[in-house]
Amino acid sequence: MTEKKNAPMRTGVVTSDKRDKTRKVEVQFLAKHPKYGKYLRKRTVLHVHDQDNASHIGDKVEVEECTPMSKTKSWRIVKVITQAPKEFATH
Repeated sequence: MTEKKNAPMRTGVVTSDKRDKTRKVEVQFLAKHPKYGKYLRKRTVLHVHDQDNASHIGDKVEVEECTPMSKTKSWRIVKVITQAPKEFATH
């Protein structure tokens, strides 16, 4: 896999680690309402490639866009920023 220069980066929280080498990462952001101007909390769920299965539920991770690896997976984990406490992850 070749790395793209200036690839878009996001920071999010792992919400599912059930699949092998794939994680679901939830990225939260604020969006301004077009008419009323109020900021709303929104989220997007990314399917992310995790080569070493290093992340687990609750971990905060940094992801970058890459070439598509499957129909839904076109992001990969760059690093695990913080790990969730052991009692948080329930298996």
